Amino acid sequence: MRFMFTALRVLIGALFIGHGTQKLFGWFNGHGLEATAGGFDSMGLKPGKATAVVAGMSEAGGGALLASGMATPAAGAALTGTMIQAIRTVHAKNGPWVSNGGWEYNAVLIAAVLAIVEHGPGPFSIDGALDLDLKGSGWALAALAAGIAGPPLVQIALATFAETDAETGNGETPDAGSETEAETA
Repeated sequence: MRFMFTALRVLIGALFIGHGTQKLFGWFNGHGLEATAGGFDSMGLKPGKATAVVAGMSEAGGGALLASGMATPAAGAALTGTMIQAIRTVHAKNGPWVSNGGWEYNAVLIAAVLAIVEHGPGPFSIDGALDLDLKGSGWALAALAAGIAGPPLVQIALATFAETDAETGNGETPDAGSETEAETA
């Protein structure tokens, strides 16, 4: 049984690494950051580029944590959050079946990731090597709660930073002693 959970953890983690790097770098026939950012903008996930970076890093980073068995509850939260956001944004309106663009595949991934968090990463993991007891229903529920709450909180934070950047000119304010363009012209 331990070997099966290890194999499941490594497989799902590796696939999430690939999925995240498709977004970030265009690897594995992915669209890359600019195209992903444009797609996110068109779906209302603004600012698209920042949202695409967060999604790609959550998938690739969460996948790396899961595959290595390191901080598995954090990996579960990151991966659950990206799948929940995908359901909310893309798949929910299509019903459950993946054949219609629905959310069934995302739900299966969430269930598998949370089952790994509940079971624990096993002895062939960084958490296991460090003798960390990061498993059980409490950790799985915490990962689920963070996965549900995380995407809306990230969107609020990104929108707030985008507004601040727009108000201050990309977040940069001139130093009090520096010359502005108007002064040097």
